[in-house]
Amino acid sequence: MKLFSPAGVPPSRATARNAVLLNQLATPGLGSLLGRRWMAGIGQLILAIAGFTLFVVWFVKEMIQYYGQITGDVEIHPIGKFLVSGLSLFAAAWLWSWVTSFSLLRTAAAASRSQLENFAAPPVQKMAIERIPGALAQIPGWKMQDGKIMRTYEFKDFPAAVQFVQAVAIAAEQAWHHPDIDIRWNKVTLTLTTHDAGGLTGKDFSLARQFDRL
Repeated sequence: MKLFSPAGVPPSRATARNAVLLNQLATPGLGSLLGRRWMAGIGQLILAIAGFTLFVVWFVKEMIQYYGQITGDVEIHPIGKFLVSGLSLFAAAWLWSWVTSFSLLRTAAAASRSQLENFAAPPVQKMAIERIPGALAQIPGWKMQDGKIMRTYEFKDFPAAVQFVQAVAIAAEQAWHHPDIDIRWNKVTLTLTTHDAGGLTGKDFSLARQFDRL
């Protein structure tokens, strides 16, 4: 299981399911971080840790007063506010994480439906030659070669390039359209064409724009 999903890519159903389990059965916020909901995840973790800390404070004070009653050395003070505050904060974190979990499940389900629709969609038609220059002008950085469009992305190092390729692979699977990928240390070259149509289609240019956003 990957710890985090690549940026800009909807979570898979497996990732969303694991996020729900972490949020609801382990620690609120961990699952949100797994689904790359950074702000929500950090906020939920802070609330959960604060709530747990107050609960521990209440428990320690309760034990001190309990054993103090036996020896008669400790004066009794009301400490219920620590318990109430701690449980309230943890409950808030849990409920907030449930909202995030539900959002992740919906996003994953929508991505899955989109993939099924792409799979069942009728074959796309080859783009007319006269339309290609205009479509190419809308994706700066891409060039046409041998009837295909291609672009080379450059990153700071090899791990960053591989992370980008992972994001490309997931996006390509969801679109049911796969580019040729060439990795040279910190450079990644993507080449697109629609083999079923025998050349370039609107699907190639649409996916090129999606790769640029990644």
